[in-house]
Amino acid sequence: MPRSARRPPAVILAPQEVEKMRVVGRFAAWILDQVEGLVRPGVTTGEIDRLVARLTHERGGVCAPLGYPKGSRHPFPKHCCTSVNHVVCHGIPSDQHVLKEGDIVNVDVTPILDGYYGDTSRTFLVGEVDPEARRLVEDTFECMRRGIAAVRPGAHVGDIGAAIVEYAHARGHSVVTQFAGHGIGRIFHGPPTISHAGRRGQGLELRPGMTFTVEPMINMGDWRCQILADHWTAVTVDHSLSAQFEHTVTVTEDGVEVLTLGEGRTLALD
Repeated sequence: MPRSARRPPAVILAPQEVEKMRVVGRFAAWILDQVEGLVRPGVTTGEIDRLVARLTHERGGVCAPLGYPKGSRHPFPKHCCTSVNHVVCHGIPSDQHVLKEGDIVNVDVTPILDGYYGDTSRTFLVGEVDPEARRLVEDTFECMRRGIAAVRPGAHVGDIGAAIVEYAHARGHSVVTQFAGHGIGRIFHGPPTISHAGRRGQGLELRPGMTFTVEPMINMGDWRCQILADHWTAVTVDHSLSAQFEHTVTVTEDGVEVLTLGEGRTLALD
């Protein structure tokens, strides 16, 4: 195969780099902990964005989404993504978007500290939420958990997506395939690509030090989505609800470490 056609190598971090990822990962999780205290009916997604910006800047960090990607004709205009109800991902915060009782909102943050990116997101419930919406959010978290639990040396990227899609379909949901997890470290988005609808035993073999996100987007209805005229906001084609959770993980010698867990939080992977 010609050199230009070869796939770039997966992001594999040295132990000292993984430690830097732990630091920024814990910081990203802490930001979402603070966001959780703000999310309620009457709050705008613009207010969420300003909180994320302030917390990141006070720590001396940079919000990776703002102006991403450099040189683009349509760079992302805010500090985080806020995706409400039928928005699958990359929702743009706005003071005109007021959260309402019964909404669900995914907040996706990526601070940069010391040159390393910490990428994580959670879907929050706004006030009292319809039981079916709550079920979707809970099932989406479980999809992410099962995907992460499939990560270990010698496993394959396809094992992650298979664990996700099998559970989602069993629960009556669909899995978005237009977006995927990605390698991360000193770059925001790199190899490997982590499909959330893979097949067991297929794809790149996982090795210690590989560091990437697992971030399934699960829809209540049709799996397809479309991009709005702002060039960023992805919505479900049938306006059904969509939820997402995301963690950054690294492959260890005997399993997986979640780098974006908040203080006192655990993720059972058995």
